[in-house]
Amino acid sequence: MSTPRAAALAGVLFALLFGTVLVLVRLALPEGAEPGSQWLIAGDTNLRVAAILMPFAGIAFLWFIGVVRDGFGAYEDKFFSTVFIGSGLLYLAMMFVAVGVGAGLEATNSLIVDPDAHAEVATFGQMFLLSVSKTYALRMGAVFMISLATIWLRTGLMPRWLSVTTYVLALGLILASDITMWLTLAFPAWVLVVSVLLLARAGLVAREPR
Repeated sequence: MSTPRAAALAGVLFALLFGTVLVLVRLALPEGAEPGSQWLIAGDTNLRVAAILMPFAGIAFLWFIGVVRDGFGAYEDKFFSTVFIGSGLLYLAMMFVAVGVGAGLEATNSLIVDPDAHAEVATFGQMFLLSVSKTYALRMGAVFMISLATIWLRTGLMPRWLSVTTYVLALGLILASDITMWLTLAFPAWVLVVSVLLLARAGLVAREPR
């Protein structure tokens, strides 16, 4: 496969898998319910499936990062590329931790027999999962978006409107990430849009350095 098409396919796969993971986690933690109690029975299957899908979403995202970076070619800027790679890896690592915590808490349904202890562990785990995914990981995702948009804006490798839209969306995520976990879906949705554009441009001849 050519580099642009490979990046686009990896991005589409990541967006679909990761979007599914986030929806499953959110459905297992419905807003407004009592913390630590709502997912102990009804949501355990969701968390189990999310934990199975997450590693494959992570592999697709790593491929997406690598191939997108390869597409920079001679236009690559070391400073912004470092921020781009670092924030992407931090985002992925924290989402791995968040989903891993969910999988661990799902396992407590059969391992912790004391109902009171189970509820306390579940409450702690839920707050930890939400904090890591919304407060920290999503903001790292926003930094990933900003660094990539800056590279696109300075090189002209992607449409200007995409860079501007990315800046606006990333700023919104930084300021409002704690409002609801549904906002985490904005990141895979953005990756999906970028991937579709890469697929549309896959037949273009690679640009030469100026």
